[in-house]
Amino acid sequence: MEMDQVCSGTPSLLHQTEKSLEEINSWTWSQLLVALKQYQDLLPAMNSSCLLQKILDSLVGRLALPSVVSPCTPSSGCSSFQLSSDSRSSDSVRNSWSRTTWWFEDLVFLNADLIDKVVKMMVSQKLDHVTLSRFLFYYQKSRFFIAGPAEKRKTTEVVVTLLSSLDRSSVSCKGLYDILRMALSLKVSKCCKNILESLIGSQLDQATLDNLLVPSPHGKGCIYHVNLVLRLLKSFLGGQFSSTQLKKVAALMDFYIAEVSPDSSLKPTKFVALVAALPDSARDSYDGIYQATDIYLEVHGGLSEEEKMTVCCALNYEKLSPEALRHLARNSKFPSRAAAKAVITSQQTKLKSLLPNTHPLNDFSYSASCYTIEGSKDKKGDLDQILLHVRKIELSTENERLRAHLQGMQWRVIELEKACKGMQTRMEHMMKSRLLARSLPKLCS
Repeated sequence: MEMDQVCSGTPSLLHQTEKSLEEINSWTWSQLLVALKQYQDLLPAMNSSCLLQKILDSLVGRLALPSVVSPCTPSSGCSSFQLSSDSRSSDSVRNSWSRTTWWFEDLVFLNADLIDKVVKMMVSQKLDHVTLSRFLFYYQKSRFFIAGPAEKRKTTEVVVTLLSSLDRSSVSCKGLYDILRMALSLKVSKCCKNILESLIGSQLDQATLDNLLVPSPHGKGCIYHVNLVLRLLKSFLGGQFSSTQLKKVAALMDFYIAEVSPDSSLKPTKFVALVAALPDSARDSYDGIYQATDIYLEVHGGLSEEEKMTVCCALNYEKLSPEALRHLARNSKFPSRAAAKAVITSQQTKLKSLLPNTHPLNDFSYSASCYTIEGSKDKKGDLDQILLHVRKIELSTENERLRAHLQGMQWRVIELEKACKGMQTRMEHMMKSRLLARSLPKLCS
């Protein structure tokens, strides 16, 4: 078509196109945005064209410049670029934000495909990851209010994938939970869910109780989404964490378990799974778990003895306080085997404090655990014998204390009697002396 030839002194179309591409680098910020808007509206199928790439290179290149500031000033003519969001005062928004985030609102009009290209180019240009994560959260929220269901789903999937390409430490934990709640209602792809749960799980120690109290999917019966929390815990434990982070997650889980324990639809296996999800070393005390278990058994009064015992097996009796052990031993909601184990553990603790290095105590501990854990056909009789034996020990210990107390009182009584006799003797001597002193004058007269 001879487009590369000069005709009647007019430059060829090829030459004019090459010149236009070269001039893109000198376009103003507003001109770049207008070009992107027109390109997106008129040529949505040409997202890999040379012209688009040139425009994006110029736009991202300017944002990558050090100490770049907003080119939009009251006299710069930026107001000529009008979008649906221009009804808001962009000047007031930009003035309230930092100098590194002035461009957020300008790029909200881009669709998910173009945002994917732009952010990937920004990552390659080594733009600050904290700024990029803030932009992605801002973009996702802004698009959520104006897009349809299909676009919302695609936008969420693109944003989550882009967030996963950033440093984990640069991504806001609160922002991830906000996206999670949106994603659950949009039925995003399984891949997107996995990425999002992995991002959240790696920062689980920064979560709050409100973050975890996600409603259960419709038709599941339970009040809260327990399976989601179990997956988040699995993701957390699959990564790297310190003992401090582990204990923070354990404290958070204790609050969560206490919150979900009154749910009458929560199955015993799920309750136990929540307690046992973390290693035993994560908790210094199981008092909080005992209180949650107490509530759970009260709400689920129809459980069988075996089901109740399954729930109680999640407790670490050695990490219960003496007060909790005493309360459990008298708690009628707990099965008899659990009560017996609580009494035995309490006595073991007392005996250890008295006889820390004796072997018979270890033998007693072993036999007791065999009775309470393994059981037999005569479980009830065995448990009664154990309880009777323990009570005898308890009574004998109490008798020793009383005997010692009585002996002390006897010694004090004897000492008081001695003191009284001494005082009586001194009083008699004083009386005799006075009588003698009175009788002497009469004898002399």
